[in-house]
Amino acid sequence: MILKELRESRGLQQKDIAKFLGISESSICLYEKGKREPPIEVLIKLADFFGCTLDELVKGETNARK
Repeated sequence: MILKELRESRGLQQKDIAKFLGISESSICLYEKGKREPPIEVLIKLADFFGCTLDELVKGETNARK
């Protein structure tokens, strides 16, 4: 998952994403490190937030980085 890349490219901190999703910063950290998989509801919100598809978010396809 390219969550960290997307977040950093927009100048956001983990706390910004956590606040938007209504979850803890530690959850965001675990998602970014690949130690925990976010539920589908969170993935959908993240894809909407970053303007990418679920495939781009999860697989890290280059279209998500534009």
